[in-house]
Amino acid sequence: MLGWLRDLFRGAAATPPVRGRVRAAVNAHDFSKVLAYRPRLDGKADPGEIIWTLVAFEDNSGAKDRPLLVVARKDPWTVLALMLSSQPKRPAQRNWLALGPGAWDPHGRDSWVRLDRVLEVADTAIRREAAVLDRERFAKVALALRDGFGWAYPTPGT
Repeated sequence: MLGWLRDLFRGAAATPPVRGRVRAAVNAHDFSKVLAYRPRLDGKADPGEIIWTLVAFEDNSGAKDRPLLVVARKDPWTVLALMLSSQPKRPAQRNWLALGPGAWDPHGRDSWVRLDRVLEVADTAIRREAAVLDRERFAKVALALRDGFGWAYPTPGT
């Protein structure tokens, strides 16, 4: 395995390769970002879009290519995103919000988004843009982040 990737999985500081990296933030309470639905089909990930990238497991035992919902932009080169999962055990687990099925899952399975683990994703680490989450479901996620974790999101219609 490449040295930087092994170090990343072990939680050590690593120099990212040219392609960039994905880094887990401590938790969703660490951010006070203003959420806004802004998908643009311009080749750059925007809030409201579903992207795919390689994400390390929390126990650093490996990684998985998975879909993420972009919820904000940290800076011009990095987005903040939340993991999606289609595992049916998610409704019984804390901090997972039901999204239902979407174009990001080729099997049409229901999906859940994890609210408490925010990932910082370098634009260069994004493998592809997969879909746009509709405004209503994005608002549901944004309201959950606002109410549960202190993110800024205006009440729809205000």
